[in-house]
Amino acid sequence: MQITKFLSILFFVSFLVVGCSDDDENNFVLDTETGNTKALGTSANDLLSDTNFRGLTVEIISVEGFAPTTTAINSFRNFLEDRLNKPDGITINQRTVPSSGLAPFNISKIRQIETVERTLFNEGDEITVYIYFADGSNETDNNSKVILGSAYLNTSIVIYEKTLRELSSNPLAPMLSTIEAATLNHEFSHLLGLVNIGTPLQSPHEDSLSLGHCSSENCLMRAAIEFESGMMDLMGNGVPTLCPICLADLRANGGK
Repeated sequence: MQITKFLSILFFVSFLVVGCSDDDENNFVLDTETGNTKALGTSANDLLSDTNFRGLTVEIISVEGFAPTTTAINSFRNFLEDRLNKPDGITINQRTVPSSGLAPFNISKIRQIETVERTLFNEGDEITVYIYFADGSNETDNNSKVILGSAYLNTSIVIYEKTLRELSSNPLAPMLSTIEAATLNHEFSHLLGLVNIGTPLQSPHEDSLSLGHCSSENCLMRAAIEFESGMMDLMGNGVPTLCPICLADLRANGGK
């Protein structure tokens, strides 16, 4: 995809889908014997409740020059504290690493990077989540769809920071920190089992056209949004929130 050309015509097209990857999350073998390499959604209750893990550590690794904004990380922390029962607290560790040189990315490449860069894993009653801020885009991006991030294992997320920055560079787009926080919260919510991928539904609200996402119009867990109208409306007042139906699911599975 020629992203520069794409951004130049962004507001002259009627529909742009932006969201998370839902078709390449499991293109590699899962080692189900290891606590941090299980299928997406299988640690939803462990993340939400204090039954097995009383604390959470988030390891954020960013390619040099592509670290998220402080505002986005603070918003993300608030999101976690509002949703998770972790009496021993939530710790966010951040560091930068050199570029992998593997862009554009697919999940197999992202998983390869994780095996090199991830240093923190579940230990005792502390569960850990790994988040990688990448210096490139997803290889499936095209003129009608770009991937902002992917939750691809039970405790693993990639954020395509280069793509987020290019989207935010348009003067009519939301601020970078808003897009970052929305993407972080959305992808982490997939780790929490939303929608119907580890956290059972309390009422029907899964999008039949995009499984794993919410059908509620203004929910953080919508699969796709119209950039010119939908994204502007959804993020015009800040980072989108989870709808009451999604919140009910999380509470029933051990969350706040």
